[in-house]
Amino acid sequence: MKDIKKEDINQDVFDLYDDYAHNKLNRKQFIEKLGLYAVGGLTVSSLLSIMSPNYLDTLLVKPDDPTLDSSYITYASPKGGGTIKGLLSQPKANKTKLPGVIVVHENRGLNPYIEDVGRRTAKENFISLAPDALTPLGGYPGNDDQGRALQKQRDRNEMLEDFIAAYRYLKNHKNCDGNVGVVGFCFGGWISNMMAVRLPDLGAAVPYYGRQPSDEDTAKIKAPLLLQYGELDTRVNAGWPDFEKVLKANNIEYTAYIYPEVNHGFHNNTTPRYDKEAAQLSWERTIAFFITHLKA
Repeated sequence: MKDIKKEDINQDVFDLYDDYAHNKLNRKQFIEKLGLYAVGGLTVSSLLSIMSPNYLDTLLVKPDDPTLDSSYITYASPKGGGTIKGLLSQPKANKTKLPGVIVVHENRGLNPYIEDVGRRTAKENFISLAPDALTPLGGYPGNDDQGRALQKQRDRNEMLEDFIAAYRYLKNHKNCDGNVGVVGFCFGGWISNMMAVRLPDLGAAVPYYGRQPSDEDTAKIKAPLLLQYGELDTRVNAGWPDFEKVLKANNIEYTAYIYPEVNHGFHNNTTPRYDKEAAQLSWERTIAFFITHLKA
C-alpha cells in the first residue's frame, strides 16, 4: 500500500470520496462503489485506507510548539444556549496587539487538520481562533465519519451565528488589534463567504472551495475576498460564474484563483486529494492577503 501513488488512483475515486465526504453516499455505499476500482493491485481496503485522513503524520506545527501559546477557550453561543469551544493560538514572543484570523473547519468539526491550520496562521504573526461548531453536541468526536454525522444535526445558519460570535470574541480580545479576517475550507468556505455578507467591518475573507452566497447576499459584501478553487471541483465551481458576475456588478474587491488539475480539498494535507504545490502557493497567497488587508 505504501507504493501506491496518487497518480494510481482513478479520478472517479476522488469524485466518489467527495460525494461520501459531503453526505451524498453513506459509508456502505461508498465502499460498495470503491469495489469497481479495486484492480491492478488495489483492494477496497487499501483504497479506503488511502482515501481516509492521516492525522498522525501530517501536522506541520505541533500542538506544543514552543513559539506559540495555543490553548482551548470558550465563548458564548448566541443560538446554542451555551458556549463554543475553540483553539486560540498566538505567538509567545509578541509584545504588541496582533490582527486576528478566524479559521473555519469543514463539515466535520474541529479536527487535527484545522487545529494545525490555526497554529500555522499564528506562526505567521496573527492571533487565530479555530472554533468547533460541534461543541453543543459534545465536540469533534475523534473521527471524521462521526463528525460529519454530528454536524448534520446542526442548522448551518445557527453555526454561522456561532462563527460570527467568534469574530466578535476575537475582535475584542485583549491581544487583538481589532482587525480580523476569516479563512475557511469547504463548509468553512461557505461560512467565510457568509461572514463577508453579514459583517461589514470584516477585514478580509479567504474562502477555500466554498459554496457561494445568493446574488442578493453577494451584493452586501464589503470585505475584500481571496477566492481559492480547484479545477476538478465541478460541484462547487458550478456557482462561480454567477458569483463573479455579481461581484463585478457591485464593484466588490476580489481575487480568484482556480488551481489547475486539483480536487476539492487540495489544501488538506491529510488525504490524497492534497496537492502540495497548489496548497503551498494558495497558503502563501492567503498570508500575503491577510498581511495586506489586516496589517496595513
